[in-house]
Amino acid sequence: MANGKNQKVKIKEFKLNFNLRNVFLIIFVFLFLVYAYRSISSEVKKALPEKSLTTIVKEIKQGKIKKVDVIDNKILIYYSNDKLAVTYKETADSFTKILQDNKVDLNRVEVNVKDTQGSSGLASIVGNLLPTILMVAFFIFLFRQAKGAQDSVFSFGQSKAKRFIKSMTKTTFKDVAGVDEAKSELEEIVDFLKHSEKYKKLGARTPKGVLLVGPSGCGKTLLAKAVAGEANVPFFSIAGSEFMEMLVGIGAARVRDLFDNAKKSSPSIIFIDEIDAIGRARSAGVMPAHDEREQTLNQILVEMDGFNPNEQVIVIAATNRGDLLDSALLRPGRFDRRIVVDYPDVEGRKAIAKIHALGKPFDSTVNWDKVAKRTVGFSGADLENMLNEAAIYAARSGRDKISGEDIEEAATKVKLGPEKKRLQSDMDKKLTAYHEAGHAIVSHFLLHTDPVHRISIVSRGMALGYTLIPPAKDKLHETKTHLLEQISVMMGGRAAEETIFNEVTTGAANDFDQATSIAKAMVIEYGMSDLGPINYGPTMDVTEWGKNYYEQSPVSQEMMAKIDEEVKKIITTGFAKAVDIIKTNREVLDKVAEQLIKKESLDGDEFEKIVGKKT
Repeated sequence: MANGKNQKVKIKEFKLNFNLRNVFLIIFVFLFLVYAYRSISSEVKKALPEKSLTTIVKEIKQGKIKKVDVIDNKILIYYSNDKLAVTYKETADSFTKILQDNKVDLNRVEVNVKDTQGSSGLASIVGNLLPTILMVAFFIFLFRQAKGAQDSVFSFGQSKAKRFIKSMTKTTFKDVAGVDEAKSELEEIVDFLKHSEKYKKLGARTPKGVLLVGPSGCGKTLLAKAVAGEANVPFFSIAGSEFMEMLVGIGAARVRDLFDNAKKSSPSIIFIDEIDAIGRARSAGVMPAHDEREQTLNQILVEMDGFNPNEQVIVIAATNRGDLLDSALLRPGRFDRRIVVDYPDVEGRKAIAKIHALGKPFDSTVNWDKVAKRTVGFSGADLENMLNEAAIYAARSGRDKISGEDIEEAATKVKLGPEKKRLQSDMDKKLTAYHEAGHAIVSHFLLHTDPVHRISIVSRGMALGYTLIPPAKDKLHETKTHLLEQISVMMGGRAAEETIFNEVTTGAANDFDQATSIAKAMVIEYGMSDLGPINYGPTMDVTEWGKNYYEQSPVSQEMMAKIDEEVKKIITTGFAKAVDIIKTNREVLDKVAEQLIKKESLDGDEFEKIVGKKT
């Protein structure tokens, strides 16, 4: 070649699969094209001017015609000026003989005689055989469809689990953070499969099953993907709902097929996502049963720990409704380990954020410690979504790096929804500003509440405004004092409305809902009232067959009235405290509301510049 370099030319290989469907399609297209060509040709010829045979003979003598095509009894005339005409003769007559009889010199014109007998015969044969061919092809197609349907009926019992090997997934334990205890438990399972001999020397057996329980978005499925990426063994993944089918017995058959495939490939791992779809507690006769689901559950119980040995096959299951599972499924020997995958703590959130931050550029304003403290209550999925929204926000603003303000905006959007620039009247803005300032002022001047993080009168979701007071630390326990102060903070908006405008609005409806829920829980569940440490709510009991069910505690009408009085007393006391704080700090409240009307949003530092540091 001219450049002296070897170049590889890729030639695509064309393969045609000659099955019945393709052959039938080719024949149909061919016949359609032939029919279309003949139809077009006949239409074109019908549109030509027709002349008498005598006129054509005279024009040939005069030299006006250069060529003649004879097609059966039809004669197509080509004039010297490129015009066309047509004439007809008797089928038995010869056009050459007609010219000779009229003493025409045959050298003056080109005569082409076209034989159409062969094509007519072919067309006749095809026309006679085509209906038969189409009918035979139609019946063959029906028989094949019926055979396919019959095969699909027998394939219902086959497992729909997807099989993965190590090279098919890139997720490893390095991609998981914030759930260190769960990760260490699963790392031990992987190590058991890889180096089973060191455990068997001490008489340890392979754990039969691991149950991952926790809220949505906390990393249960991600942990299963990491196991698939780390364990150098076959990994079967299936959802609980995929066992269920319209036909009775299909679920149990799929369970058998799944475990048979796993045993043939042992050592192996089976992952069942959302196992509560089939693993719910079986009926004790009080509630109506779902026979198909119970048969599927029974088959799982037998396969995991039945009469037949089931070694080197580990079942990992995930659910966010662990309280609904059957007790026989949870016992040791089936699910030996129950791992709680909960919301991450501050260090976990920091580690998760750094994992999802890989590949994204950030500027110097991003403080990961501050981000971790800001996102109390966020799951791993929330954090991933937050950083993605921050990247989108920065790109939309035309910047090449993500800032701390982008992350703050994204965190607020994840929890409350996007901003809504509603047209509000001056009075509406003033009402919203004093309402939100009331929450912030009450929270600031109470001793056991957390610092105010942000106040805004910009509408988000269903809220006209919001006051963010995230917990400063992750708490494992709630005290009575803190819960009472939370109720007072929730009453701060209504207290400000009554104090400033001597009027009330509908904006406090959600505040009342949350405050009432806390007060009811204090009285009914936590024993934080004058009624004493008694649970007056629903209790979970266990029947003699080991079935869990919920039963309403028998509470008399007199006691229910007392509960209502206690709830009312807690809320009215909290409201009175909020009114007292608002009246005492009226001047500061006006300043905060004035700044909100002017700037629409205040962060924690700006708020503390007005009211002072929280003591």
